[in-house]
Amino acid sequence: MLFKAPSLALLLLYCGLWSGWARKLQPADNDTSVRERVDTHRAPAPDLLEFGNVPSVVYETHAYYEPGAVGLLFHMVHALLSVVQPNPFPKDLIVKLLQQNMGGIKPEELQKPENVVLTLQAIYYEIGFIVLAVLGIVFVVLMPLVGFCFCLCRCCDNCGGEMHQRHRKNADCQRGFYTATLIASSVFITVGVLVAYAANHHLTTKIKSTRRLVSTNIRDLKSFANYTPAQIDYLTAQYTTAKNKVLSDLDNIGPLLGGRIHNQLEKEVVPALDNALRMTGAMLATQTALENVSTSLETLQDGTGKLQRSLQSERGSLSNTLNDPACSNGDVSHTCNHIRSTLSQLAISANFNGLPDVSHQLTNLETVMKTDLSYIVQKGYSAFNDTPRMVSEQTKDVVSTLPRVKALLDKSGAEIISFTKMFPVEPALENFTKFLTDGQKNIEAYYPQIDQFDFYRWIACVVVCCTVVLILAFNILGLMCGYCGYDKNVTPTTRGCLSNTGGNLLMAGVGFSFIFSWILMGVVVTTFVIGGNVEKLVCEPLASKQLFMVIDTPFLVHPGKKNFLPGLLFQDPNLDLTIGSLYRDCYENNGIYAALQLEKRLNFIKFINSTVYNRELANIFEGVKVDLQGVILLDQEGKDNLINFANTGLGEINYQAYLAEVNKGVTVVDLLSFANELEAQADHLPRGALGNALKGHASSIRQIHKEQVLPMEQAMSTLSQSITLLQTTSKELPTKVTNVLSAIDAAEYLIANNASYVVRQEADKYMKNLVGYFRQYTDWVQSSLTFEVAQCKPISNIIDSMEIIGCNFIMDSVNTFWFGLGGCCFFLIPSIIMSVKLAKFYRRMDTEDVFDEFAMPCSMASYPSYDTMTRYPRASAPPRQLDW
Repeated sequence: MLFKAPSLALLLLYCGLWSGWARKLQPADNDTSVRERVDTHRAPAPDLLEFGNVPSVVYETHAYYEPGAVGLLFHMVHALLSVVQPNPFPKDLIVKLLQQNMGGIKPEELQKPENVVLTLQAIYYEIGFIVLAVLGIVFVVLMPLVGFCFCLCRCCDNCGGEMHQRHRKNADCQRGFYTATLIASSVFITVGVLVAYAANHHLTTKIKSTRRLVSTNIRDLKSFANYTPAQIDYLTAQYTTAKNKVLSDLDNIGPLLGGRIHNQLEKEVVPALDNALRMTGAMLATQTALENVSTSLETLQDGTGKLQRSLQSERGSLSNTLNDPACSNGDVSHTCNHIRSTLSQLAISANFNGLPDVSHQLTNLETVMKTDLSYIVQKGYSAFNDTPRMVSEQTKDVVSTLPRVKALLDKSGAEIISFTKMFPVEPALENFTKFLTDGQKNIEAYYPQIDQFDFYRWIACVVVCCTVVLILAFNILGLMCGYCGYDKNVTPTTRGCLSNTGGNLLMAGVGFSFIFSWILMGVVVTTFVIGGNVEKLVCEPLASKQLFMVIDTPFLVHPGKKNFLPGLLFQDPNLDLTIGSLYRDCYENNGIYAALQLEKRLNFIKFINSTVYNRELANIFEGVKVDLQGVILLDQEGKDNLINFANTGLGEINYQAYLAEVNKGVTVVDLLSFANELEAQADHLPRGALGNALKGHASSIRQIHKEQVLPMEQAMSTLSQSITLLQTTSKELPTKVTNVLSAIDAAEYLIANNASYVVRQEADKYMKNLVGYFRQYTDWVQSSLTFEVAQCKPISNIIDSMEIIGCNFIMDSVNTFWFGLGGCCFFLIPSIIMSVKLAKFYRRMDTEDVFDEFAMPCSMASYPSYDTMTRYPRASAPPRQLDW
């Protein structure tokens, strides 16, 4: 309750401010139509603007509680309550009961079946508490009655009141059992007292720490109020970032818009110019190939005649050598005949003298090459790349309107600022801060009374614990005195003073147990019923947030009001705003704008849109016109040059004749192989002039191959590559030239006839880009309002702090107190019984059992003889002397 008033006042403050703003957010229809027209074509994403970070506030309160070691006791109590009350949270039952009570119920209506059913359901849910409470009440009622009756009974020498102890063989076993049971009961009672005292001390300690929670929550609310105006001012100030970016782009409209137009047209223009530029490389390659063909053909024709003469000479010389008389001898003649049969292979194979030359084609190409096509294409590049400059020159009127645009944007910024200043936010927040300060002083004024009340409560709980400690003291002292003074060799009538004192102390403990136990049980029952139900019906559902589901039940407060929170704040109960959703948003530290769903009551972004998007800014671009008809990509000279290149006569060359001769070898036989074979044949001949002569011919053939055949083979390779290239070029050249010219014509047609459409399209995109800067601003404002401005974490901290104080500090301590005290009361019952039984073994008796000597057991024979007949009457003796 300490935090309810500040948080409610804060919510009402914001709701009043924002609901006033809602009436202002009605944009004009023409502004809406402008934005619809602008969004017709999707514009490229504008440059991302950096608006910085909204000034943030760090809240002090950490609404988290860890009980430490005492938490184990809390968990035990929660486990016990879960056993006593295992039913789930009765949301529907509580809702029905609240709805009936809200409407008011008359006594005669209690008899209605639905009310009887609700009553039975409530009883069924509370059955665990009811049963234990009834048992506790029975204990409270019966304990003093039983004690009174027990007292009367003992006064009549009954119920153990007779000072006589009969002899039993198992007396030692009984005494040990009673002692052990009493000790165990005392241990459990001691543990219970310690648990109760620990809960009492824990509550006192935590009550003092609530001051820190109260202080930090109030400081957080003050920080919340103090930082909010600065955050709102920061939002409005960042409008300048978007405005300056728009003005910068308008000032550079030529390079920017011209660049956009250039980028749009270059998809068609640049490939066409690139293909035209590649044709210059094809011309150079063709010229080089024709020159290589001409040079290689001349080399081959000259080399063919020279080689033919050399082979004829070598063939004649080798024939003369084979006519030597030495070749007529036996085996030599066979070798000579074989060599003589291969002489015809020493001849040329390819004849290049019949191939036509390419001088005509080469001359035509040299004429084409006199025109510098590369320079012409570069002029086309330059003309096209000059588009931004042309746009800049033709959009000077737009640049001249820059002051008017700046005035419009400044007006929009002033409207936003004046709108935020229209409401007395700062005075209201100052009053709220003053209210918090006064509230804190009032709360602190109650601290002495709270401390005094807590001191009295602590004293009362200590007194309750001391009553149990008093009983424990009698039990412990009785056990100690009885155990130390007990002598098994002494008869019951002659027990010592220490033993007798132990028995009397035990009986004193029994008496005080009867006196105080029912009072203790009354405290236990009262705190159990209250604390247990608060834990199960408030604390646990509050921790699981099920309690919010009950509070947020539609039509709970009034049949005609769906949600009471928006009805209280906005007078609109149909708004889908609940305490649960408010808590969740505030717990995630979102802004109060999102937590209260103020966008449904008003739309601040809509107001900004209606302010920054206006028709006047769009009308500036409707007059943008750019004429690009003066752009020439390839002049007529360049086009004629390409046509002449295609008509150089490359297709008239007889490529098959060239390839047929090139594919032949220079000679019929490989001269190196022939020379090697000839030399091998000479080695088989007998040593002499013939063999040496044949080896000389082999050397001459190798020399011919080296000096004449190898150069011709190199020339043939060059000729083959060049002819192949020319053949391929001749096939593709007409198509390529046609495609290049068509692409150039299409690009020029696009520039000449469709440039206005491209300009209009790019101008629209440029406008959308400018609008995109404002859209970035509005999106950033919306995101900041949702997540960063007026973060309402203090509201959830207040609820969590109330849960920590009410449930973790108070109710857990109260429940742990009755848990420990209830255990003490329960174990007082066996403590009473065992104390009564055990006192019989320690107190000095008036009479005892006496047996005849012949029947006396051995254990009794050692006892000293006393004249019990004259001192104490026998248990089985005739009536006393007084009665004679």
